[in-house]
Amino acid sequence: MSDHEHNHGHVHKPAPMVEEVSDFEILEAAVRELAIEKGLFSAEDHRVWTEYVHTLGPLPAARLVAKAWLDPEYKKLCEEDGVEASKAVGVDWVTSPPTQFGTPSDYCNLRVLVDTPKLKHVVVCTLCSCYPRPILGQSPEWYRTPNYRRRLVRWPRQVLAEFGLQLPEDVEVRVADSNQKTRYIVMPERPEGTDGWTEDQLAEIVTRDCLIGVAVPKPGVTSNAQRPVRKAINPVHHDH
Repeated sequence: MSDHEHNHGHVHKPAPMVEEVSDFEILEAAVRELAIEKGLFSAEDHRVWTEYVHTLGPLPAARLVAKAWLDPEYKKLCEEDGVEASKAVGVDWVTSPPTQFGTPSDYCNLRVLVDTPKLKHVVVCTLCSCYPRPILGQSPEWYRTPNYRRRLVRWPRQVLAEFGLQLPEDVEVRVADSNQKTRYIVMPERPEGTDGWTEDQLAEIVTRDCLIGVAVPKPGVTSNAQRPVRKAINPVHHDH
């Protein structure tokens, strides 16, 4: 019996593989191989780092926010020193990465942006895709698209509305632009209906999108909304 033949009497046709490598993937492989050839790091270093990155996710940042909601002193520490506050949720920006000295891009100045009833923060990287990976994991695909990066700084209220976040006119929207040394997470307001909740319960509703600032936490909502990325109608390399 083949791998695709099951006990229910018929054979499923295998789905086709997509033979596609993006320009960015080709560039990454070329730079990586050149760096290994020049001795900047080894192939083993790259393997260890890749495996470490795949263990990362948004839970530490969610726990940071939940802990701050429950502890005013810890919230104050988050505002003053995000790197130090990260240690309470198991992230040491220096020693957590396998290099034991962070990285030129990730050992940086983490800033925790605190929302208020009249101020909403949202994060972007207009230059590329800078993101606080040690505490927030991998960035979503839409975060890296030119469409999000260039439009958010021009029309933040409109872009947030497209994410389903409608804000009153009297709420100021402040866009934080990440860079090589400074990364951001958003501490949204604690939602109503969560009195008496534990830290674990609160952390469950602080989703990745809430931490970027394109969503707000709501009781009962524990996952990010699906936002597929569509191909551009007129990509930069079109034929005319």
